[in-house]
Amino acid sequence: MSKFILVTSGVCSSLGKGVATAAIGSLLESSGLKIEMMKCDPYINIDAGTISPYQHGEVFVTEDGAETDSDLGNFARFTSVKLTNENLVTIGKVYEAVIRNERAGRFNGRTVQVIPHITDEIKRRILSMGTKTGADVVLVEIGGTVGDIESIPYLEVARQLSHELGKSNCMTIHMALIPTIIGGELKSKPTQQSVKKLQETGIQPDILLCRCDRLIDEDMRKKIAMFCNVGVGSVFTSTDIEKSVYELPILFHEQGMDEKILSKLGLSDRKADIAPWKTFVEKLKKPERKVTVAMVGKKDYLDDCFKSVRESLFHAAVTDYNADVEIKKIDAESLEEAESSEIYKIFEGIDAIVIPGNYGQRGFLGLLQTVKYARENLVPFLGIDLGMQLMAIETARSLLMWKDADSTEFIQNSKHAVISLPEEQSSVSSGIMKLGASNVKINADSKLFEIYGQETVSERHRSKYTFDRKYAAEMESQGLLISAVSEEDGQTEAFEWTNHPWGIGVQFHPEFKSRATNPHPLFVAFIGAAIDNKSK
Repeated sequence: MSKFILVTSGVCSSLGKGVATAAIGSLLESSGLKIEMMKCDPYINIDAGTISPYQHGEVFVTEDGAETDSDLGNFARFTSVKLTNENLVTIGKVYEAVIRNERAGRFNGRTVQVIPHITDEIKRRILSMGTKTGADVVLVEIGGTVGDIESIPYLEVARQLSHELGKSNCMTIHMALIPTIIGGELKSKPTQQSVKKLQETGIQPDILLCRCDRLIDEDMRKKIAMFCNVGVGSVFTSTDIEKSVYELPILFHEQGMDEKILSKLGLSDRKADIAPWKTFVEKLKKPERKVTVAMVGKKDYLDDCFKSVRESLFHAAVTDYNADVEIKKIDAESLEEAESSEIYKIFEGIDAIVIPGNYGQRGFLGLLQTVKYARENLVPFLGIDLGMQLMAIETARSLLMWKDADSTEFIQNSKHAVISLPEEQSSVSSGIMKLGASNVKINADSKLFEIYGQETVSERHRSKYTFDRKYAAEMESQGLLISAVSEEDGQTEAFEWTNHPWGIGVQFHPEFKSRATNPHPLFVAFIGAAIDNKSK
């Protein structure tokens, strides 16, 4: 039977609960346990696919094509859990399922209510995760904060599970804020109030994880323990980290948090091996070289919206090259009206350029300027999704002199629509958003083949528009090689500049498969090219 850890939070959002849950998961996994991870989100959306990245950060795509909350990206980067649609539970999914059952008459005429019908559906999904996967421990992050009206059904489920399964099979970790006021004094009252609010729902937390800018001392731990009705040994700190969130597993381990969790779950015979994390952090703190990568996109999108890309660059630099990677964020709109001399100044000191997936026309000309600069100046370039598509548009405009070349995402009546929807292309069947993993067949005479070392790979997608293959001959005549195609439908999956040291664009999203201690080979090769460029 699986054991369950339910993670809640209070006081305010953005405390780092998702990252903390992922770090705890990595510790349990390094103890030899099979784990699963879930996110229970209180929003009514069915999934994160239609939520603005301004509000919710990037959309993380799973192997089976689920568009999920960005916290699942944290789960994936810290652990080896193979995430699917079932790892994200939204209240929208729950209500949809319950209403569908009600319409089918499965409630035998009973009045359908939040309790027990909504809560039972949530509980069924959580418990079935353990049953289906055979996990030793299932970690469930409950989104929102205690006191939010949207979170009430999830907290009721947490209360029921704690009661039904017993403390040795189900425990609760509560994360709350300990702020520092003027003068440097720490205040525990917000945490006390948060725990009291949690207790009002019928939940007594087993462990308190205090978010603070420093490690709290013994006196503060005793005070918190007394007012929150937990043992002193069950109060831990999640501090501001020095360099990277990947320090958290070590921080928690040094405080004995994993040992306490294993003890409470009756798994005291287990012991975490955090050597891989220590090695990673040692490299992180003592880099042997530095490399600077420009990430070009819409200025408001350059942080959490491209988190997986940033993390993937970081993974490759630290793990494979013991390097410090500095990511210089460049707003594409600032390049649109820039003269050549200004563009050279903006990219001064840049060792490589990446354009991640973008949506919408804003900043398009600036992105196009970036591609042209990288091609003409032999700067290592990695384009993802739209970044790859721009390579075809730029080749068409600059080398083939098709000044109207465009994507039908932006211009519907372009004479040279080199990028378009599959259904807009001749002899191609109607398509929808391509989501999730599918096989990519790589050209054996390409740089991409050298990187992967195999002809067929599985990569994840999140795209609608694709290159129109009728322009393939013209593109290749100008040095733009089609280096990979979809095994499923023959659509173009990758471009390369043949007369360039390192210029690759991919339709898929390699960032979704990168891990801190197991970087994606495409990012490893890209950082290697950046280091070579810097040395020259």
